[in-house]
Amino acid sequence: MTKSPPQDRFLDAAERILIDEGRDGITTRRVAREAGLNHGLVHYYYGSVDNLMLAVLERFTERLIERQRMMYALDVPFIEKWQAAMGFIEEDLAAGYPKIWHELQAMAWNHPELRDRVVWVNEQWRAVLTEAFTTAAAEYGLSPRAVPPIVALVMTFNQGLLSERLLGIETGHDDLLRWIEGWLLTLEEGAPGGG
Repeated sequence: MTKSPPQDRFLDAAERILIDEGRDGITTRRVAREAGLNHGLVHYYYGSVDNLMLAVLERFTERLIERQRMMYALDVPFIEKWQAAMGFIEEDLAAGYPKIWHELQAMAWNHPELRDRVVWVNEQWRAVLTEAFTTAAAEYGLSPRAVPPIVALVMTFNQGLLSERLLGIETGHDDLLRWIEGWLLTLEEGAPGGG
């Protein structure tokens, strides 16, 4: 059995620690021990523990972005894509992605030199949603000008929903998702060729 390259082993170890303990559990020696490698190699490959954590977030994001793009490319009505996307919330929470993203956002608030990389992650999600909602707007006969505020709303409510879920708060979430789904059904019925 071939071992993964050192960079991947460090990323895997850091991802596990971030999910289990958060960024306070990350040290060069701890990551190296988890990866079964020399601690000096963390700095060789990543320069700093902060850069390693951001690389974890970027790699995790790329995996999920690919999943989203494939799902949004399906030839099904937009409402089915929306339902699938909302179904990923539980999967992503279980995988630990929202915890990593929120932890590293908080880190970037106090470290402007890291902020650009966290903003990049946000921009990747915004690009996926902009593409998806541009298609949906055309499907539902909405003005393209509606897309940026809808994307901003979805980005904001997803972040808030995930942040609350990390704290164990679920009050009103199902109601909100049902309300949005009802609105989409109304658009679906009013769309050209809709029911």
